This record gives sequence, structure tokens and C-alpha cells, in this order.
Amino acid sequence: MTDEKESLRRWRLMLGGDEADGTQYQLSDLDSQIDAALSALYDFERKRSFNYGQNGGGAGGNSSSSPSVARWLGDINKYFPQSVVQVMQGDALKHPELQQKLMLEPEILEKATPNVHLVASLMELGKLIPSKTKETARRVVQQVVEVLILKLEQKTIQAITGAINRSVRNNRPRYNEIDWNTTIRKNLKNYLPEYKTIIPEIRVGFGRKNKRSLKDIVLCLDQSGSMGASVVYSGIFGAVMASLPQVTTQMVVFDTEVVDLTEDLKDPVDLLFGVQLGGGTDINKALGYCQEIITKPDDTILIMITDLYEGGNQAQMRKRIVELSESGIQIICLLALDDSGAPSFDKDNAKFLSNVGVPVFACTPDLFPDMMAAAINRQDMSTWASQNDIVLKGSNS
Repeated sequence: MTDEKESLRRWRLMLGGDEADGTQYQLSDLDSQIDAALSALYDFERKRSFNYGQNGGGAGGNSSSSPSVARWLGDINKYFPQSVVQVMQGDALKHPELQQKLMLEPEILEKATPNVHLVASLMELGKLIPSKTKETARRVVQQVVEVLILKLEQKTIQAITGAINRSVRNNRPRYNEIDWNTTIRKNLKNYLPEYKTIIPEIRVGFGRKNKRSLKDIVLCLDQSGSMGASVVYSGIFGAVMASLPQVTTQMVVFDTEVVDLTEDLKDPVDLLFGVQLGGGTDINKALGYCQEIITKPDDTILIMITDLYEGGNQAQMRKRIVELSESGIQIICLLALDDSGAPSFDKDNAKFLSNVGVPVFACTPDLFPDMMAAAINRQDMSTWASQNDIVLKGSNS
């Protein structure tokens, strides 16, 4: 196919074949099926009905029944790469009518491609999910959790453990406090070949015994509807960090009410099903709860994950931020913890936080472990952000 014909083909598929598309390009049988899959979704806004053919693809008929949606899911997986499937599936979930069809029938949900945004949609539906679909929904969430943990766990453990090793040293550790990897490396010169052993003249420990943990980390999550993907990733990171003996991790989620999900960190699937996305936002109330549970301000990192749109008492919220910061708590505000790019956020509140020394920015999941390591070592977050091509919000917003 010539470049000109390929260009016309692409324009025809994008424009949808209406009389005004101007291409006059005739689609092949395969392209007609691809066109039908695209039209079923992207003509939905205009037609307000999901018309997908009954014979393995193709537009036509007036059926908007669940079988046609299931067929459509199967076809887009056949015609498009996974990156495109995820985009199309995400676009379908933006329509409440299609979301109902996609999420509430187990046989359809099983055909959907598991990803973060699908999990977020399941969390948003929450108690609306019928009992016949709950087990399927749980399997979908479990699949996504397993993939994310496989991808993110080791990097998170290495980054945080390494940061603790650099920030705190105990040269007279008890047995259960010894950092064996570092101790062995420090004593390689003392290897005795005849005994096949190392004499540990230098012992390196993680910290003093009288410390329950070396750092307390509080994740304070806004569970309004726009924060869905951020909540999923936060749940994964919270579960991983909760498994580390060097830190104590607590997780608080909020809308207009505050719920402590720390006990659910041992099972991220249960944790995510404990979140109810949507509703209002009361950051002030959430910060008030965090003030109550923080016992070691000088050794605490408070990660606020919110778009800063305050629906509660904004003046009191700002006052609490200042109080928390002045008490010695290290505060970082993440406007988003996902791959979606620049989030929508309250610029006035971002500017206020920036002016009182709280860094405000969006962070991708891949960078979160490094960000936590930088926070544990009390690195200058402006420098860290600059090194990672992240724009701090507030001062220049």
C-alpha cells in the first residue's frame, strides 16, 4: 500500500465514514470490522446507543444488549494492540451506560483487559456491584495487584532499604539489628580461606534497638473519583512498605469522612475493595486525624495524595499544614500518583503549600520509590524533582 493510500485509510478510520469525511476511501473487509468496533464506541455519544453487529463484528442492528458488548470487547482485543485496547476500554468506562454493561455482568467483565483504570472503576462502583459479579471483580483486582507488585515491589524495597542504610547507621547492633549485606561487604578483607568464613570486625546495623522503626510513613489519600488510579498505586506501595521492618506505614483514606485502612495493608486486594471512590473532599478533617496518629513528628513522612480541591474548612486546612510542618513532620503533596501526566488541581492551595515549604508535584509510579528514598534521606526535593524532570507546582503555577 502506498503512503498516500495508507494516509487515506487512516483518515477514513478516524473520521468514521460520514458523508463529510471527504476521503472516498473504500475499506477492506478487515478494516470494515475495525471501523465498526471504533464506531460502536465513538459514535455512542451522538447515538446514545451501543450498536454492534450480531455476526462477529460489524455495525448494524439495534441490539445494545450485554452480548454485543462482550463481542465488542473480544473484537477490540483481536484488532488492536493492548495499549490501544486499554485506551478504548477506558473511554468506554467514561460513559455510565457502558460502564454498567462492562462492569456488572461477570461474563463481560471476564473479557475486559485488567488494568489500573478498570480497578479504579470497580472501586467507584463499590457496593453497586451485584453479588454474581463480585468474585469476578475480585479476580480482576487480584490480577492487576499481582502484576503491579511484580513490577514495583523489588525497586521499592531496594530504594527504601538503601535509603535507611545511608541515613542511619548503628555500629554496635544487636544480632536482630544487623544489616548483613552491608556487614559482609565491609568485612570481605577479613575472609579466612582455611575456615571459609569472614571475621566481622565491623558490624553495621539498621538502627538503635530502642527505636520501634526508623521512619514512620503516613499515606493520606484523597478518594474522590478523580484520584482512582492514584489510590490503586498508593495501595500497592503502602502494602509493600508495610512489609519492611525498618519503617512503619499507615494508610488513611478520606472523602468527607476519614477511614484508617492500615490493618488492610497486609492484603492490598482487601484494601482496594475497602476504598469507596467518589463523594466530597475534606482534607482538613483528614489532616486532623493524621495529627492524632503521628507520635514521632521528627521521624515521620506524611505523603498527601490529593488534587487539593478542599470541600471542607480551607482556612483550618491551611493552618493544620503549617502546624504539622512546624512540628517537624516532613510533608510532601502528590497531586497524582499515576502515569496520566499533568493533573487538574487547586492552584491557590498548591501555591500556599509551596510557600510554607511543602513540595507539590505529580509523580509516576516508577519514580515513587526513588522519591521515598530521597525523602528518607531528607534530600532537597526541588533538586530531586529537577534531576527527574519533574515540575514543582505552586511557585510557578
